[in-house]
Amino acid sequence: MRIREWQDILEDVTERSVDPEDWRAVAGDRASGVGEDMYLAHPRAGVFFLKTYAKNPFEVRGVGTHVARNLDDELGSFLPERDSSGRFAVQSPPEDEDQVETVSKRLETVLETHADAPTRPQDLFDDVMDAIESPAFGPMEYDQYDRPDELDDLSERFEEADELLNSELEDLIETDEVDRGFM
Repeated sequence: MRIREWQDILEDVTERSVDPEDWRAVAGDRASGVGEDMYLAHPRAGVFFLKTYAKNPFEVRGVGTHVARNLDDELGSFLPERDSSGRFAVQSPPEDEDQVETVSKRLETVLETHADAPTRPQDLFDDVMDAIESPAFGPMEYDQYDRPDELDDLSERFEEADELLNSELEDLIETDEVDRGFM
């Protein structure tokens, strides 16, 4: 298992050539200490595990790893279903001004279409993510004040990774001389 910077893990997620709308996520507070845990999963890309904390209000630090090469039914049972109310997205910045203009026009069209027709919030979200070419988005189980049960279940399945990432994150927190997070 290779532990890397959390942004490198997100870059791996964005570079996967898989259906972007099939990603699912679970996130919440770490079991102990400052920060949050997050699992990102896709049936063909596998499962990624991140631990992050806010060094200050402008900088997030963290570590992560790829814990499973595929998402089987057992692991999938801990992740939200497609119709769950929470949503997440991973976005890459536009490459140039031409891409900004193209994406802006597509986004404007999507918003005009949804303004004129009855639609569900999930449908608007999905169409906006398609318009801005998000490489990863989907349903998310998230609790900003606590820890979803599914997060504990996944941490038990990946106990070794959880311990290693906790150790690495604690080293970062100690090096940064931060003993509490920012909210």
